[in-house]
Amino acid sequence: MTRSISGRVAELGLALEAAAAPAANYVSCVQEGNLLYISGQISRKNGKAAYLGRLGDQISDADGVEAARLSALGVLSQIAAATGDRMDRVARVVRLGVFVASTPDFNRQSAVANGASDLMVDVFGDAGRHARSAVGVASLPQGVAVEVEAVVALTQA
Repeated sequence: MTRSISGRVAELGLALEAAAAPAANYVSCVQEGNLLYISGQISRKNGKAAYLGRLGDQISDADGVEAARLSALGVLSQIAAATGDRMDRVARVVRLGVFVASTPDFNRQSAVANGASDLMVDVFGDAGRHARSAVGVASLPQGVAVEVEAVVALTQA
């Protein structure tokens, strides 16, 4: 098994960007005991907000899934930064919260959220299986379509 998170992501044909800095008065992640709480990560590509708009309007379901995957890559960047990029520090992805900017009649938030969930399982295997909420919202920071937050259980350093 690959010993680094970034290495496993690369095996999947993807890459981690640098962990995003907080955009306001909060921190990107907080460790309390063995739990790592990761603040919401928006979909980014090449350091810029990606997939702007709402599902059911400007953004297709397929693009929403990709936006969720990009947001989950941001979560993985935060985990890598907090653990020294060590796979063996991740005991389990406990929970994802997926926020989907969508029109009032859009009801496929769970399908969009699978872009994030599938990536966690692809990276961590069974340890990537998690509880999840997928919630439709009117808007998200910088006009993105998807934001993902996470709780991750860590092993001892």
